[in-house]
Amino acid sequence: MNSASKTSDYDVYLKAIGGTIRELRKNLGLSQEELAHRSSIDRSHMGKIERGERNVSVVNIIRISRALHCAPSELLLHAGI
Repeated sequence: MNSASKTSDYDVYLKAIGGTIRELRKNLGLSQEELAHRSSIDRSHMGKIERGERNVSVVNIIRISRALHCAPSELLLHAGI
């Protein structure tokens, strides 16, 4: 497998995680700005995470999960990872 196909594989995961974060956020009736605030993450960075444009760190997954009232493992499982 070449590096280009590995990158696209990872992009799929990042988009799945981001989409799950967006879905859970909306289910809680939170704005992106409020989730960012509760997670101590810059709002513009949160937007990039939700769109799958940023490689979200483990620390930020934990912060976001806490703000969404779920375990990090639940977030990843919901994303299909």
